Amino acid sequence: MDTGVENSSDLQSQVEEIEALSSIYGDEWCVIDEASRIFCIKISDDIYEPRWSVCLQIILPEDYPSSAPPIYQINAGWLRGPDRVKICNSLEELYLENVGESILYLWVEKIREFLIERLQRADAAEEPETGRAVATEEEDEDWGDVPDYSALKLNTEQVHLFYSSPADEELPPIKHGEAVTDRRSTFQPHLAPVVTPKQVQRVIDKLYENKKIASATHNIYAYRIYCEDKSTFLQDCEDDGETAAGGRLLHLLQILDVRNVLVVVSRWYGGILLGPDRFKHINNCARNILVQEGYTETMDEASKPVGKSRKPKNKKMK
Repeated sequence: MDTGVENSSDLQSQVEEIEALSSIYGDEWCVIDEASRIFCIKISDDIYEPRWSVCLQIILPEDYPSSAPPIYQINAGWLRGPDRVKICNSLEELYLENVGESILYLWVEKIREFLIERLQRADAAEEPETGRAVATEEEDEDWGDVPDYSALKLNTEQVHLFYSSPADEELPPIKHGEAVTDRRSTFQPHLAPVVTPKQVQRVIDKLYENKKIASATHNIYAYRIYCEDKSTFLQDCEDDGETAAGGRLLHLLQILDVRNVLVVVSRWYGGILLGPDRFKHINNCARNILVQEGYTETMDEASKPVGKSRKPKNKKMK
Protein backbone atom coordinates (compact mmCIF):
# COMPACT_ATOMS: atom_id res chain seq x y z
CA MET A 1 0.00 0.00 0.00
CA ASP A 2 1.22 3.54 -0.80
CA THR A 3 2.50 5.30 2.35
CA GLY A 4 0.33 8.36 1.75
CA VAL A 5 -2.77 6.23 1.31
CA GLU A 6 -1.88 4.22 4.41
CA ASN A 7 -1.40 7.38 6.51
CA SER A 8 -4.72 8.74 5.26
CA SER A 9 -6.43 5.48 6.19
CA ASP A 10 -4.81 5.54 9.65
CA LEU A 11 -5.93 9.11 10.24
CA GLN A 12 -9.50 8.27 9.27
CA SER A 13 -9.45 5.23 11.59
CA GLN A 14 -8.19 7.42 14.43
CA VAL A 15 -10.89 10.02 13.86
CA GLU A 16 -13.60 7.36 13.90
CA GLU A 17 -12.16 5.68 16.99
CA ILE A 18 -11.88 8.97 18.90
CA GLU A 19 -15.47 9.90 18.04
CA ALA A 20 -16.67 6.51 19.24
CA LEU A 21 -14.70 6.70 22.51
CA SER A 22 -15.94 10.23 23.19
CA SER A 23 -19.50 9.06 22.66
CA ILE A 24 -19.09 5.97 24.85
CA TYR A 25 -17.19 7.48 27.78
CA GLY A 26 -18.40 11.08 27.81
CA ASP A 27 -16.69 13.19 30.46
CA GLU A 28 -14.23 10.40 31.25
CA TRP A 29 -12.64 10.97 27.84
CA CYS A 30 -10.40 14.05 27.59
CA VAL A 31 -8.62 15.62 24.61
CA ILE A 32 -5.24 16.98 25.76
CA ASP A 33 -3.86 18.00 22.35
CA GLU A 34 -5.93 17.13 19.30
CA ALA A 35 -3.28 18.23 16.79
CA SER A 36 -0.67 15.97 18.40
CA ARG A 37 -3.25 13.21 18.95
CA ILE A 38 -2.78 13.11 22.72
CA PHE A 39 -5.70 12.00 24.88
CA CYS A 40 -6.47 10.64 28.32
CA ILE A 41 -9.30 8.73 29.92
CA LYS A 42 -10.17 8.21 33.56
CA ILE A 43 -11.04 4.57 34.20
CA SER A 44 -12.75 3.42 37.41
CA ASP A 45 -14.07 0.15 38.77
CA ASP A 46 -17.54 1.70 39.07
CA ILE A 47 -18.96 4.75 37.30
CA TYR A 48 -21.19 5.85 40.17
CA GLU A 49 -19.14 4.86 43.24
CA PRO A 50 -15.50 4.58 42.13
CA ARG A 51 -13.07 3.06 44.60
CA TRP A 52 -10.09 2.31 42.35
CA SER A 53 -9.22 4.62 39.43
CA VAL A 54 -6.41 5.19 36.97
CA CYS A 55 -5.73 7.75 34.26
CA LEU A 56 -4.65 6.32 30.90
CA GLN A 57 -2.73 8.87 28.82
CA ILE A 58 -2.40 8.01 25.12
CA ILE A 59 -0.39 9.27 22.15
CA LEU A 60 -1.48 8.02 18.73
CA PRO A 61 1.42 7.70 16.24
CA GLU A 62 0.78 8.57 12.59
CA ASP A 63 0.94 4.89 11.60
CA TYR A 64 -1.55 3.69 14.22
CA PRO A 65 -3.43 1.38 13.90
CA SER A 66 -1.94 -0.10 10.73
CA SER A 67 1.59 -0.76 11.97
CA ALA A 68 2.25 0.89 15.34
CA PRO A 69 0.68 0.63 18.79
CA PRO A 70 -0.47 3.65 20.83
CA ILE A 71 2.13 5.10 23.19
CA TYR A 72 0.65 5.05 26.67
CA GLN A 73 1.26 5.90 30.30
CA ILE A 74 -0.87 4.70 33.22
CA ASN A 75 -1.05 7.18 36.10
CA ALA A 76 -2.14 5.93 39.52
CA GLY A 77 -0.11 6.37 42.67
CA TRP A 78 -1.24 3.02 44.09
CA LEU A 79 -0.44 1.05 40.91
CA ARG A 80 3.05 -0.38 41.33
CA GLY A 81 5.17 -3.52 41.30
CA PRO A 82 3.50 -6.73 40.07
CA ASP A 83 0.15 -5.01 39.46
CA ARG A 84 1.70 -2.44 37.10
CA VAL A 85 3.62 -5.15 35.25
CA LYS A 86 0.48 -7.28 34.98
CA ILE A 87 -1.70 -4.58 33.47
CA CYS A 88 1.02 -3.40 31.04
CA ASN A 89 1.57 -6.98 29.88
CA SER A 90 -2.18 -7.36 29.36
CA LEU A 91 -2.33 -4.27 27.15
CA GLU A 92 0.63 -5.39 25.07
CA GLU A 93 -0.83 -8.87 24.63
CA LEU A 94 -4.11 -7.34 23.48
CA TYR A 95 -2.27 -5.28 20.89
CA LEU A 96 -0.37 -8.30 19.56
CA GLU A 97 -3.65 -10.21 19.25
CA ASN A 98 -5.21 -7.35 17.28
CA VAL A 99 -2.38 -5.86 15.21
CA GLY A 100 -3.70 -3.46 12.60
CA GLU A 101 -6.99 -2.87 14.41
CA SER A 102 -8.21 -0.04 16.64
CA ILE A 103 -7.34 -1.13 20.16
CA LEU A 104 -8.22 1.65 22.62
CA TYR A 105 -11.68 0.41 23.58
CA LEU A 106 -10.26 -3.03 24.36
CA TRP A 107 -7.49 -1.43 26.42
CA VAL A 108 -9.91 0.68 28.46
CA GLU A 109 -12.18 -2.25 29.23
CA LYS A 110 -9.19 -4.48 30.07
CA ILE A 111 -8.04 -1.91 32.63
CA ARG A 112 -11.57 -1.63 34.03
CA GLU A 113 -11.71 -5.42 34.32
CA PHE A 114 -8.39 -5.33 36.19
CA LEU A 115 -9.74 -2.69 38.62
CA ILE A 116 -12.89 -4.71 39.31
CA GLU A 117 -10.83 -7.84 39.97
CA ARG A 118 -8.57 -5.90 42.31
CA LEU A 119 -11.57 -4.54 44.19
CA GLN A 120 -12.94 -8.04 44.63
CA ARG A 121 -9.58 -9.26 45.94
CA ALA A 122 -9.37 -6.33 48.35
CA ASP A 123 -12.86 -7.00 49.69
CA ALA A 124 -12.12 -10.70 50.09
CA ALA A 125 -8.80 -10.15 51.85
CA GLU A 126 -9.90 -6.99 53.70
CA GLU A 127 -6.88 -5.14 52.30
CA PRO A 128 -6.38 -1.45 53.09
CA GLU A 129 -8.16 0.26 50.21
CA THR A 130 -5.40 2.66 49.21
CA GLY A 131 -7.19 3.66 46.04
CA ARG A 132 -10.53 4.35 47.63
CA ALA A 133 -11.93 7.81 47.99
CA VAL A 134 -13.57 8.70 51.30
CA ALA A 135 -17.02 9.19 49.91
CA THR A 136 -18.41 10.61 53.15
CA GLU A 137 -15.84 13.40 53.00
CA GLU A 138 -17.29 14.56 49.73
CA GLU A 139 -20.98 14.11 50.53
CA ASP A 140 -23.06 17.26 50.94
CA GLU A 141 -20.10 19.41 49.88
CA ASP A 142 -20.52 22.27 47.46
CA TRP A 143 -17.93 21.92 44.70
CA GLY A 144 -19.04 25.10 42.95
CA ASP A 145 -15.98 27.03 44.17
CA VAL A 146 -13.42 24.43 43.02
CA PRO A 147 -11.42 25.88 40.09
CA ASP A 148 -10.95 23.93 36.89
CA TYR A 149 -7.33 22.86 36.94
CA SER A 150 -7.48 20.74 33.80
CA ALA A 151 -5.28 23.26 31.98
CA LEU A 152 -2.47 22.57 34.44
CA LYS A 153 -1.99 19.07 33.11
CA LEU A 154 0.63 17.56 30.85
CA ASN A 155 2.79 19.86 28.72
CA THR A 156 2.38 18.09 25.41
CA GLU A 157 5.53 19.49 23.78
CA GLN A 158 7.58 17.16 25.97
CA VAL A 159 5.64 13.93 25.54
CA HIS A 160 8.79 12.19 24.28
CA LEU A 161 9.89 12.05 27.91
CA PHE A 162 7.28 9.33 28.46
CA TYR A 163 9.39 6.79 26.68
CA SER A 164 12.88 8.19 25.94
CA SER A 165 14.25 8.36 29.49
CA PRO A 166 17.20 6.10 30.30
CA ALA A 167 16.14 2.92 32.06
CA ASP A 168 18.99 3.21 34.55
CA GLU A 169 18.12 6.64 35.99
CA GLU A 170 19.02 6.96 39.64
CA LEU A 171 16.31 7.19 42.27
CA PRO A 172 16.28 10.82 43.50
CA PRO A 173 16.71 11.45 47.24
CA ILE A 174 13.37 11.56 49.05
CA LYS A 175 12.74 13.91 51.97
CA HIS A 176 9.91 13.61 54.49
CA GLY A 177 8.28 16.52 56.30
CA GLU A 178 6.62 16.80 59.66
CA ALA A 179 3.15 15.30 60.05
CA VAL A 180 0.14 17.43 60.96
CA THR A 181 -2.91 15.98 62.74
CA ASP A 182 -6.38 17.50 62.87
CA ARG A 183 -9.43 15.67 64.26
CA ARG A 184 -7.67 12.31 63.92
CA SER A 185 -6.74 12.87 60.25
CA THR A 186 -2.98 13.00 59.69
CA PHE A 187 -1.16 14.67 56.79
CA GLN A 188 2.52 14.21 55.94
CA PRO A 189 4.48 15.66 52.99
CA HIS A 190 7.26 14.03 50.98
CA LEU A 191 9.51 15.69 48.40
CA ALA A 192 12.04 14.66 45.75
CA PRO A 193 13.96 16.56 43.05
CA VAL A 194 12.98 15.18 39.62
CA VAL A 195 13.90 15.97 36.02
CA THR A 196 11.87 13.34 34.09
CA PRO A 197 8.47 11.62 34.47
CA LYS A 198 10.33 8.33 34.87
CA GLN A 199 11.92 9.68 38.04
CA VAL A 200 8.49 10.77 39.25
CA GLN A 201 7.21 7.22 38.90
CA ARG A 202 10.31 5.78 40.55
CA VAL A 203 9.81 8.02 43.57
CA ILE A 204 6.11 7.13 43.79
CA ASP A 205 6.94 3.42 43.59
CA LYS A 206 9.60 3.82 46.29
CA LEU A 207 7.21 5.63 48.62
CA TYR A 208 4.68 2.84 48.24
CA GLU A 209 7.26 0.35 49.45
CA ASN A 210 6.71 1.96 52.85
CA LYS A 211 3.73 0.12 54.35
CA LYS A 212 2.57 3.16 56.30
CA ILE A 213 2.51 5.36 53.21
CA ALA A 214 0.91 2.60 51.14
CA SER A 215 -1.88 2.37 53.72
CA ALA A 216 -2.72 6.09 53.52
CA THR A 217 -6.26 6.88 52.45
CA HIS A 218 -4.90 9.26 49.81
CA ASN A 219 -1.45 10.00 48.41
CA ILE A 220 -1.90 13.26 46.53
CA TYR A 221 0.95 14.47 44.37
CA ALA A 222 2.00 17.12 41.86
CA TYR A 223 5.20 17.83 40.00
CA ARG A 224 6.76 20.49 37.77
CA ILE A 225 9.76 19.84 35.52
CA TYR A 226 11.41 22.67 33.63
CA CYS A 227 12.55 21.79 30.10
CA GLU A 228 15.34 24.24 29.34
CA ASP A 229 15.63 23.39 25.64
CA LYS A 230 12.11 24.71 24.98
CA SER A 231 11.65 26.96 28.03
CA THR A 232 8.48 25.08 28.98
CA PHE A 233 7.18 23.08 31.93
CA LEU A 234 6.19 19.43 32.06
CA GLN A 235 3.70 19.12 34.90
CA ASP A 236 0.96 16.85 36.16
CA CYS A 237 -0.92 15.94 39.31
CA GLU A 238 -2.92 13.11 40.94
CA ASP A 239 -5.88 13.36 43.34
CA ASP A 240 -5.75 9.69 44.40
CA GLY A 241 -9.43 9.89 45.30
CA GLU A 242 -9.32 13.27 47.08
CA THR A 243 -11.25 15.24 44.48
CA ALA A 244 -9.54 18.47 43.31
CA ALA A 245 -6.64 18.08 45.78
CA GLY A 246 -4.03 17.30 43.12
CA GLY A 247 -4.99 20.32 41.02
CA ARG A 248 -4.83 22.60 44.04
CA LEU A 249 -1.42 21.22 44.94
CA LEU A 250 -0.12 21.79 41.40
CA HIS A 251 -1.55 25.31 41.49
CA LEU A 252 0.50 25.94 44.64
CA LEU A 253 3.68 24.79 42.88
CA GLN A 254 2.89 27.19 40.05
CA ILE A 255 2.23 30.12 42.35
CA LEU A 256 5.55 29.51 44.12
CA ASP A 257 7.22 29.05 40.72
CA VAL A 258 9.14 25.98 41.86
CA ARG A 259 10.63 23.60 39.33
CA ASN A 260 12.17 20.15 39.03
CA VAL A 261 10.37 18.90 42.10
CA LEU A 262 7.74 16.32 43.07
CA VAL A 263 5.63 16.85 46.19
CA VAL A 264 3.48 14.08 47.66
CA VAL A 265 1.10 14.57 50.59
CA SER A 266 -0.16 11.44 52.36
CA ARG A 267 -3.45 11.63 54.23
CA TRP A 268 -4.70 9.09 56.73
CA TYR A 269 -8.42 9.69 57.25
CA GLY A 270 -9.44 9.61 60.90
CA GLY A 271 -13.20 9.21 60.56
CA ILE A 272 -14.18 12.86 61.15
CA LEU A 273 -15.06 15.11 58.20
CA LEU A 274 -12.73 18.08 57.75
CA GLY A 275 -14.47 19.73 54.81
CA PRO A 276 -12.37 22.40 53.06
CA ASP A 277 -9.82 22.30 55.90
CA ARG A 278 -8.30 19.20 54.34
CA PHE A 279 -7.17 21.24 51.33
CA LYS A 280 -5.61 23.79 53.68
CA HIS A 281 -3.63 21.07 55.45
CA ILE A 282 -2.51 19.47 52.18
CA ASN A 283 -1.18 22.74 50.77
CA ASN A 284 0.32 23.89 54.07
CA CYS A 285 2.22 20.61 54.40
CA ALA A 286 3.47 20.98 50.83
CA ARG A 287 4.53 24.58 51.41
CA ASN A 288 6.34 23.63 54.62
CA ILE A 289 8.48 20.95 52.99
CA LEU A 290 9.28 23.22 50.04
CA VAL A 291 10.53 25.80 52.53
CA GLN A 292 12.36 23.11 54.51
CA GLU A 293 14.23 21.96 51.41
CA GLY A 294 15.10 25.43 50.15
CA TYR A 295 12.67 25.76 47.26
CA THR A 296 11.36 29.02 48.72
CA GLU A 297 13.22 31.59 50.81
CA THR A 298 11.01 31.80 53.92
CA MET A 299 7.42 31.14 54.85
CA ASP A 300 6.67 34.88 54.72
CA GLU A 301 8.40 35.21 51.36
CA ALA A 302 6.63 32.13 50.01
CA SER A 303 3.23 33.53 50.89
CA LYS A 304 3.78 36.60 48.70
CA PRO A 305 2.74 36.68 45.04
CA VAL A 306 5.52 35.77 42.65
CA GLY A 307 6.89 38.96 41.11
CA LYS A 308 9.83 40.13 39.09
CA SER A 309 11.82 40.92 42.19
CA ARG A 310 11.57 37.43 43.67
CA LYS A 311 13.04 34.29 42.14
CA PRO A 312 12.47 31.19 44.27
CA LYS A 313 15.53 29.08 44.90
CA ASN A 314 15.29 25.62 43.49
CA LYS A 315 17.58 22.73 44.29
CA LYS A 316 19.29 21.04 41.40
CA MET A 317 19.98 17.40 40.86
CA LYS A 318 23.60 16.55 41.63
